[in-house]
Amino acid sequence: MATIKDVAKRAGVSVGSVSNFINNMEVKPKTKFLIEEAIKELKYEPNIYARGFKLNKTNTIALIIPSIWHPFFSEMAYNIEKSLRKYEMKMILCNTEDNYENEVQYITMAKQNKVDGIIAITYSDIDKYISSNIPIISIDRYFSDNITYVSSDNFNGGKIAAYELVKSGCENLAFIGSGSKIDNATRKRKQGFISYCEENNISYKLCDELGKTKNFSSILNDFLSENFKCIKKIDGIFTITDDYAFQVIEKLEKLNIEVPNDVQVIGYDGSRSCAKDNIKISTIRQPVDMIAKEAVEYLIKLIDKKEIQKEIILPVKFVKGYTTK
Repeated sequence: MATIKDVAKRAGVSVGSVSNFINNMEVKPKTKFLIEEAIKELKYEPNIYARGFKLNKTNTIALIIPSIWHPFFSEMAYNIEKSLRKYEMKMILCNTEDNYENEVQYITMAKQNKVDGIIAITYSDIDKYISSNIPIISIDRYFSDNITYVSSDNFNGGKIAAYELVKSGCENLAFIGSGSKIDNATRKRKQGFISYCEENNISYKLCDELGKTKNFSSILNDFLSENFKCIKKIDGIFTITDDYAFQVIEKLEKLNIEVPNDVQVIGYDGSRSCAKDNIKISTIRQPVDMIAKEAVEYLIKLIDKKEIQKEIILPVKFVKGYTTK
């Protein structure tokens, strides 16, 4: 395998000149031509890791996500990697399994300059490990430090969900979902839903829990039984994610409640399992490709030590599926 010294010898130039060329530094046009020809002849491949060490840059970022199994996170990972390619950057996928210790390990890795920056989707209490000295962009979560975050318009998404349920003829609504105790942007979905209901005098109920509640399934069972078993008290449901929408639909089927004839359901995310996949349930679709694109662009600016805004909020839209009339 050819080395940088072999290239320099074949081109008749110094090793320093070859190094400058490889690291995108300016060299004379004639020198550039000789080096390019030598590289072609010797089929030389630069060691990107050695190059990164010299420049104190790896051209690699870490993407921290709770789980690759979740359609929203997997679609986000795909789009982030796609956006990074335009900058000739690589991505290390850090699947934390929603584990606090795993997240801390990946952040420590960034501090040790093993990656140039981080894009993180985390709902754990890791604020003390996050520093504005690390190039980091958060998705759906604002930290106590001056960390930029990119998010869909969760508040307006909640309002749109309530509006669409009412528009479809629903009169008694419910919000269903659980989430992290750590404050994050997804909570605004419920806030937007409540805001619309109260502004328009719409009756609503809440079934939600903060924290990693393993018993939420039981709480949900009790809530649905109470509101559907004898007398139907709810005719429209908004869930905090599509995953919860599917859970609710499955539980309603066991109670012989038909969707959308007896009750209409709207989820949130609108994620797809593949490019050709169609969104089946009615949902508030997050602009996953736009979130990924903005997260990457702002991270690159941070790595280049440019000033960026703290909050980027992107629009959502309602996608009608079989779960609403």
